[in-house]
Amino acid sequence: MFSPKLNISILKFFSFFSVIRGYNILVLIIAQYLAAIFIFSPTKILKNTLFDIHLFYIILATICVVASGYLINDFYDAKLDKINRPLKARIDNYVKQSTKLSLYFILNILGVFFGLLISWRAAFFFTIYIFGIWFYSHKLKKYPSIGVFSATMLTILPFFAVFVYFKNFSKIIFVHAFFLFLVIMIRELLKDLQSMKGAVVHNYDTFPIVYGEKKTKLVCLFLLTLTIFPIIILFSFPALSYMKYYFYIVLIVFFFLGIYLWKSSELKHYRRMHNVLKILLLIGVFSIIFIDTSLLVEKVMDRLN
Repeated sequence: MFSPKLNISILKFFSFFSVIRGYNILVLIIAQYLAAIFIFSPTKILKNTLFDIHLFYIILATICVVASGYLINDFYDAKLDKINRPLKARIDNYVKQSTKLSLYFILNILGVFFGLLISWRAAFFFTIYIFGIWFYSHKLKKYPSIGVFSATMLTILPFFAVFVYFKNFSKIIFVHAFFLFLVIMIRELLKDLQSMKGAVVHNYDTFPIVYGEKKTKLVCLFLLTLTIFPIIILFSFPALSYMKYYFYIVLIVFFFLGIYLWKSSELKHYRRMHNVLKILLLIGVFSIIFIDTSLLVEKVMDRLN
């Protein structure tokens, strides 16, 4: 069996992994690399993209600032999580609040440093992003509508670092980004719906608390309906290729999700829908490889050669 000290170290590791949402960061890394290979730089050789040192620095900087963002968010939401997510709160508490703050500053410094290795513009981008996360956690999340909007923007923003680096301004990227924006905003609203109990106890002015549960569900349904438009536009791009089947699935799931949402009234229902959206986003990440499948064949053959 493991020694007590080793057991504590393992618990602290998993606690830290839980605090920084290690799972989300791993998905973000995969998403950035797949987007870089198949969307942002489809004409580049696979090896050149994978071993692009500046892309590597961008992803390292992103990991650092996103992880630090989760740390500061956990610091501000500690009381709320004890009610809404008691099990996760207990796991997260194995890392002291003082340690979380120290790691927050260290990761931010590292994020800006990796940005500087690319250019001063990249360092400035990540500095603004760090400030944006802090400002959201400290101020913006207290305002229901602005809080939801800013949380959505901060979730999407890391992709813009890769987007700007490759200078690929094709229409399909903007349409896809708008689709993601809508889905992530729905997810944020569902997150607020499932966190109502803690928000009431600690007097948090979240969207459902201020505008009511029914209006929040109506906004979610409106956003679900809006997702139809970017999907239809995406279908008009031949390069979408076999990824179109992912969007067919999305349309079907969203139809039943809308019905389920309207009939829902318990926190566990909102949690299920939130998890469904997380799974759909994860599938969407891996579906990127089906964008113009001829590119996939060419890149694999090039790697084999």
